Amino acid sequence: MQSYTTERKQDRDHSVEDNGRSDLVGFLRRTTQLLSRYGIETRGIAPVPADERLDTRWYQLFFIWFSPCMNILGFSSGAAGPAFFSLGVRDSIAIIVTVDLVCCLLPGFFAVFGPKLGMRAMVQARFSWGYVGAIIPAILNVFSLEGFLILNCIIGGQTIASLSSQLDDTLGIVILGIISLVVTFCGYRVIHWYESVAWIPNVIAFIAMLAVGYSQLRENLSAPVPPATPANIMSFASFLASNIIGWCPMIPDYGVYHSPDASSARIFIYTYLGFFVSNVTGQVLGAAFAAAAPSVPAWNAGFDNSSSVGGLLHSVLLPTGAFGKVLTALVALSISSACALPIYTFSNSFMAIATWFAAVPRWVYILLSEGILIPVAIIGAKRFYATFVDVLNIIGYWSSIFSATILTEHMLFRRASFSEDQYPITIWASYALLPSGIPAVVAFVCACGALVTFVSQAWYVGPVARQGSGDVGLINILLSLRNFELLNATSVVLFNSQVLVSMSQPLPAHLRYLGQTATNSQENGALVQDETGCEHDATNSRGALLNDASISLSLILVILHVGVYMRMAAPGKVSESTVVARNNQRDHLLVR
Repeated sequence: MQSYTTERKQDRDHSVEDNGRSDLVGFLRRTTQLLSRYGIETRGIAPVPADERLDTRWYQLFFIWFSPCMNILGFSSGAAGPAFFSLGVRDSIAIIVTVDLVCCLLPGFFAVFGPKLGMRAMVQARFSWGYVGAIIPAILNVFSLEGFLILNCIIGGQTIASLSSQLDDTLGIVILGIISLVVTFCGYRVIHWYESVAWIPNVIAFIAMLAVGYSQLRENLSAPVPPATPANIMSFASFLASNIIGWCPMIPDYGVYHSPDASSARIFIYTYLGFFVSNVTGQVLGAAFAAAAPSVPAWNAGFDNSSSVGGLLHSVLLPTGAFGKVLTALVALSISSACALPIYTFSNSFMAIATWFAAVPRWVYILLSEGILIPVAIIGAKRFYATFVDVLNIIGYWSSIFSATILTEHMLFRRASFSEDQYPITIWASYALLPSGIPAVVAFVCACGALVTFVSQAWYVGPVARQGSGDVGLINILLSLRNFELLNATSVVLFNSQVLVSMSQPLPAHLRYLGQTATNSQENGALVQDETGCEHDATNSRGALLNDASISLSLILVILHVGVYMRMAAPGKVSESTVVARNNQRDHLLVR
C-alpha cells in the first residue's frame, strides 16, 4: 500500500512538471506568434531560402557597417595610439591607414556569404568546423559579443555623463541599453533601417570638432614626440586589427535576406568601403585629438587622464555652446548602432550552440543579453581603456583563427563557389552529413598554442613579446594561416591515425630573411643605454628577437599545416550508400 502511494505521488510530481513545461512552451509559442503579427522578426537560425532573399537594397550593406564604426567607438580606437601606446599623431595615422587598408579586406570577404548562402555566420561555420566543432566558435562568439556590447555602452555612458556633473555613467548605460533593445527586438529589417540613418549626427559632430579644433591640431603636428618603439607600433597595429577582424564572426548575419543576384564583387566593395571609410575617419580623428589633448588644458581636463573619450569629445565641442551639448548627446545615443548588432548576433550564436537552444525564440536571448549588459557595464565602467584593449585583443585572437579557417575552407576545399554542390544547405542541421570538424579544431588548438609566445597583455606576456616585440600574436596567426594555405615549406603525411611531419624543404624566403637580418644586426654591434643607464647591445637583442620569431613562425607553419592536410586527407569520395543516404535526407528535408 505504501509503495502504491509513493508511486502515485511520483506520478503527480511528474505530471506537475510536465504541465509546467507545457505551460512555458505554450507561453513562448503564443508570445512569438503575437510578435510575428506585428512584423517583429521571429525566424530562428534556419537558412533563408533563395526565394525569400529578395531585398535588393544592397547599399544597406554599406551603411550597416558604416554606422557602427563611424562613431565614438572608432574615435576611441584611434585615441588609444597616443593615449595608451604613447605614439605620436603622425605615427598613429600611418599605422591606422595601413592596418585598415589591409584588414578591411576580411569583412568584405565574409559579407558575401550572407546573400549567397542565406546562412548565419555560426551556421555556415558548420561546413568547415562540423556540427560539434562549430560549438567552439559559437560559444566564443557569445562571450565576445557580450563583452564588445558592454564596452560600447561604457563609452556611451561616459559621453552622456560628460554633459553635466549631475549625470553619471549609469544613466547613459541604461538609456543606451533600452534603445539597443528596442532596435534589436524588432529584427533584421528595422536594424538595417536604423543603421541607414544613425551615422548622420556622428558625421556632423566630427565636422564640428574639426572646425573648432583645427588650429590646435595643426600646431600639435609640429610638436616634438619621442620616437615610436617597435613594441608600441606592433601592439597598436594588433589592437586596430582586432577591432576590425572581431566583426568577421557576425558579418554574414546581416545579408541573409538580401538577394543573391548581386555579384560577389559588388557586395565586397560595399562592405569594404563601409568599414574602411568609417574606421579611417573616426580613428584618425581620435588619434589627432588625443595627441593634442595634453597641450590644450580644457581638452586634457575632459580627457581625464586618458580615461574618458566622451569627455574629450564634449570638451572639444564646448565652445559651440548648446549646439555642442546636443551633438554630444546625439553621438552618445547613436552608439546604440554599434550595440544593436552584437545583441542580434548574440541571439543567433546562442541558438547555434545546441539544438535545444535553437528551440528557444530569438527574443528570449535578446532579453537575456540585455539583462547581462546593464549591471556588468555599470560595474565595468570604472576602468575603461585597460579593459577595452584586453577584450578587443582576445576577440581578435580567436576571430583571426576562425576567419582564416573559413577562408581556407572556402577557397581551397569549396573552390570559392557558393553552389549547392559545394554548400548543400539542406544538411545544415545534420550531424551525420556535415563535414568532420576535427581538422578545424586541430588547427584552432595548434594556432592557440603557437600564439602564446607572441601575446603581450596585462595578464600575460609571452617570451617573444617580453623581448620587445609588442603584441604580435594576432599578426603571426594571420601570416601563418595564410602561409599554410599557399606554401609547401613543410611536408605532412597522414597515414590512418598517425601523422608524420618531416622538414624536408628549406625555410620560406621571408623566414630566411628574418634569420639574415638577425645575423646582420648582430654584426653591427651597436650599444645603447636602457632606462637604468646600463649599456647593452641593442642589435644583438633585436637579432635574438628575430631568431626567436623565425623559430616560432616555423613551428606555427608546421603545426597549422596539420589542420589543412587533415582536411585534405578527409574522405573526398564517399561510398555509394553514403551518397544515397545524403540524397534521401536532402529530399526529406526539402519536403518538410
